[in-house]
Amino acid sequence: LAALERQIFDFLGFQWAPILGNFLQIIVVILGLFGTIQFRPRYIVVYTVWTALWVTWNVFIICFYLEVGGLSKETDLMTFNISMHRSWWREHGPGCIRRVVRPSAPGILDDYSYVSVTGCIIDFQYLEVIHSAIQILLSV
Repeated sequence: LAALERQIFDFLGFQWAPILGNFLQIIVVILGLFGTIQFRPRYIVVYTVWTALWVTWNVFIICFYLEVGGLSKETDLMTFNISMHRSWWREHGPGCIRRVVRPSAPGILDDYSYVSVTGCIIDFQYLEVIHSAIQILLSV
């Protein structure tokens, strides 16, 4: 259920790398449950290997949002450099006040706008870190 919840919020932010990872997590959990119930050792091995990869992926996400090493949360890495979308929590976190500021310069498209976010109780990167930490705890 936690992976499904995370999948929904990654879809809202158009973050394609986490969407793919969450999808694989959901599929492998189903296979792992089936393998455990039916005692299929190969499925259990696949689930065990995937769990190690899943924990590694979530550690990477934590490092990404905390900007450990050379990582930067401002890059388009999570969207495979396809789009400029970011975490959904960036603009819709708890307590966040979102203001859309339209550019006043002539010649700029009307649908282009700058979004200002203030008053967040907790910053979006910490919400993403909490989501990944919960995934790690559930995996262990």
